[in-house]
Amino acid sequence: MDDNFSDKHIINSWLQNAKPWVVAIRDNEIASRTLLTNKAITDTILQKKPQTVLDIGCGEGWLARKLSDSGITTFGIDVVPDLVDEANRLGGGIFKLIPYEQLSQRVIKQKFDVAVCNFSLLGNESVNHVFNCIPHVLNEQGYFIIQTIHPINGCGHVKYQDGWRKGTWAGFNQQFTNPPPWYFRTLETWKALFNLNKLELIEILEPVNSHIKEAVSIIFISQLAANK
Repeated sequence: MDDNFSDKHIINSWLQNAKPWVVAIRDNEIASRTLLTNKAITDTILQKKPQTVLDIGCGEGWLARKLSDSGITTFGIDVVPDLVDEANRLGGGIFKLIPYEQLSQRVIKQKFDVAVCNFSLLGNESVNHVFNCIPHVLNEQGYFIIQTIHPINGCGHVKYQDGWRKGTWAGFNQQFTNPPPWYFRTLETWKALFNLNKLELIEILEPVNSHIKEAVSIIFISQLAANK
């Protein structure tokens, strides 16, 4: 496999770009997040009235801090030391340096009302592993919620089929370098991931930018299937 298109390259990119990312989040530099997607994922989680949340790919911990305002306890994991350090410095949850590949009930040691991935499922093998582990870290009737790039927007000028895509920092400041690649999935492939891992997809939301009339993301909401 070309190392430029791999889960490893994604991690290497984030290791390089953690510090500018912290600044971008702190200073609200990412318009789509501040205008729409942050609120979309927060509202979706709050509607489920959880007491505990597992934030997979928590970054610098903004979501945990937001949820803590509603009395929700969040456990966040990430593979980037600088992001986990910043999350712990700012507080609002419990944050651990845990790669996706180590996600398991043995490592996490508790179950949650909601597990969430907010724009944090970018790879191929790592995403398959996360899906495989989710049923073991959710309470009965727990929810697995994903917000990610909408397949319609993510396809661009490339054929509508699964595969690696080049990354870009378009719209970000010049401190960002070496953009991470990401693995594109069609809507049917996303649905198949849920079915394969005994997760019932109960709702799909499409946050729309009212000014440009375009879906800026897609949110999948699932639960453990009844016949798990």
